[in-house]
Amino acid sequence: MREKRYPWKSFLKKIAVIAVPVALQNLLATTGSMVDTMMIASLGKAEVGAVGLCAQFSSLMFSGYWGFVGGGMLFYSQYWGANDDDGINRSYGLTLSCMMAVGFLFGVLAVCFPETVMRMYTDKTHIREIGVQYLRIAGFGYPLTVFSMAMAALLRCTGKVRIPLWGSVVGVLTNMLLNWVLIFGHLGFKPMGVRGAALATVISQTVSCAVVILSARRSGHAYLLAVKRHFRWSAEFVRIYLKKCFPIICNEVLIGLGNMVINIVLGRQPEEAIAALAVFRTIEGLIIGFFAGFSNASSVLVGTQVGAGRLDTAYGRAWRLVYLCQGFIAVLGIALICLHTPILRLMGMSGESFRLAYGMILIYIAFGIIRMGNWTQNDTFRAAGDALRGTVLEIVFMWTMVLPLVCVSGLVLKWPTLAVFALCYADEPVRYVLMQIHLFRGKWIRPVTPEGQKALRGWKPDRTLICEED
Repeated sequence: MREKRYPWKSFLKKIAVIAVPVALQNLLATTGSMVDTMMIASLGKAEVGAVGLCAQFSSLMFSGYWGFVGGGMLFYSQYWGANDDDGINRSYGLTLSCMMAVGFLFGVLAVCFPETVMRMYTDKTHIREIGVQYLRIAGFGYPLTVFSMAMAALLRCTGKVRIPLWGSVVGVLTNMLLNWVLIFGHLGFKPMGVRGAALATVISQTVSCAVVILSARRSGHAYLLAVKRHFRWSAEFVRIYLKKCFPIICNEVLIGLGNMVINIVLGRQPEEAIAALAVFRTIEGLIIGFFAGFSNASSVLVGTQVGAGRLDTAYGRAWRLVYLCQGFIAVLGIALICLHTPILRLMGMSGESFRLAYGMILIYIAFGIIRMGNWTQNDTFRAAGDALRGTVLEIVFMWTMVLPLVCVSGLVLKWPTLAVFALCYADEPVRYVLMQIHLFRGKWIRPVTPEGQKALRGWKPDRTLICEED
């Protein structure tokens, strides 16, 4: 009798349909950021460092709204699997409302209180002054960034992964052109320096959002533009939504605050280290961009099966996705190490800043394979309805292990920059073991749909079971 094998070909095709457009979109964004950094690097290392610190404030905003994205995708994917149109529309309306509140809050802080923001991130007066110029303009684009992410999450979970990709293509190309025009003063414009980079970002975000909306309208997308159906919430629905989202929100906010503390410590390193960190963050976006493809694939491919009640298929997909993601990130990391010299040279790194940037890349790749495994597992748990386990582990280890080590080594013991940087990832191996145990036990499958809840009764995980893909 012929042994039955897992249908890898079909499974990989499903991953590619979701992961490739998302990875390409993030690759475009990272390429645009790298070009921005190259252009800004010609102005000086202080400018690179200042804009890099402003990006850390944007990352804090990301932490503020990403909890709602994670919660929203949990509901989108499961309701999509259960063919519940009303559930998708209500989930999107509530998610969008919460996200936009965060976007407007950070926009106000950036535009009205940029000095306070920059003083928080660095003690270098010259770098602070440059950052203030950038934030006063860039802050107007923060609500647009959040709006774009909200639309992208909904479209990806409902089978329209190409629309956000096209929006990103147009946005990145617009940003690159406007950077060349506004930073250096081409085509009759006056040179604006970092203010030109900020203005280019705001305009390109506006263009990107417009392209996504027009493309969704042209394709007849049933959810994105159904505004009248977005806000029909009942008290019970809001309660369930917030109950599922609350752990994710706490996770992202507390991790964001923890990363802010880490960036404050690193922002008090020498100027060469600050410039190197800014360049590293841009390169890190390349790794995270590819990871985001697997992350979205995990959320959709697992969440839809949980919502539809096909729990064995969801379980089988989950652990395979984790290992595929880690293997892909390992290959990407090796390629990045081989190409580090031309990349860092193009981004203005030389001497001590080059050494530090390369050291950060090596440290990140060493820990990044485990780190991406942790992230993929956490996103998988969330999509299946378990927003608590990964959250607790990440928060506990961040605040009881990572932050004390980084603060003491950087502010008290004054260790070298690379030693402090390495301690930022000290918790990843321990959490990985704990997450793997939880993954194979299968207790993270917690449906929100009636179909999934019915199938859960009496279900037990079986790693040896071969399930045909739908």
